[in-house]
Amino acid sequence: MSSSTLDLLTLPCAGASATMYARWRHALPGWVRLVPVELPGRGARMAEPLAEDFDLLVAQLCRTLPRGPYALFGHSMGALLAHGIARRVRAQGGVLPLALLVSGSPAPSCREPDRYAERDDDALIADLRRHGGTPEAVLEHPELLRLTLDTLAADYRVCASFRHQSAPPLDLPIHALAGRRDDIAVAAMEAWRDETSGPFELEWFDGGHFFIRQDEGAVLDALGRSLERLRPDIGRDHPACSPWPAVAS
Repeated sequence: MSSSTLDLLTLPCAGASATMYARWRHALPGWVRLVPVELPGRGARMAEPLAEDFDLLVAQLCRTLPRGPYALFGHSMGALLAHGIARRVRAQGGVLPLALLVSGSPAPSCREPDRYAERDDDALIADLRRHGGTPEAVLEHPELLRLTLDTLAADYRVCASFRHQSAPPLDLPIHALAGRRDDIAVAAMEAWRDETSGPFELEWFDGGHFFIRQDEGAVLDALGRSLERLRPDIGRDHPACSPWPAVAS
């Protein structure tokens, strides 16, 4: 089918839901349709069990794809999932995204799965405070905190189960975004370059791990510029397929 709209599928970081991108809905160009992807066990999919295995979660997310052209954006764990989706789509002969936009995550070849080994509540809370992306009201509310910790622990198990497999680079543009005060090594961000045979860009922003909030205006401007480069490609024919499952409205 032919389309004049680009679907931007956004994947959340560990412990978060699709709502982390809700405020972007009206901040992107009108020809971009924001599609926040909800993972199992949160938001609209609260009744489903939390995923704990990377490959199984990627396989679930790949069962259906959006109609027409799309791009993938993910922050932190979401970036790892976005890359995994693109790789699996290629392996299955599906329609690749027009671009991969990855944020706040080392390249897959630089991930350290042992970093996400089983942690107790105190260690999880320390991570939440260190990264600074969790409102104090959540940390002080026992029920909300319990829900957040359970989700974060499951997502850490997803990350711990990831194993990097060598494969040819993807034939698509990769735009990597990073925070200047994040604790991810520069080399680990630059290693995203090895994941593509196409154009690569690494862009730095003010802030720590959640620079996408701390420097949100600059991040959205950068995404807008990156997506604009895809605009000539979105009118080409794409095979029709089922809509993306369980996305936030």
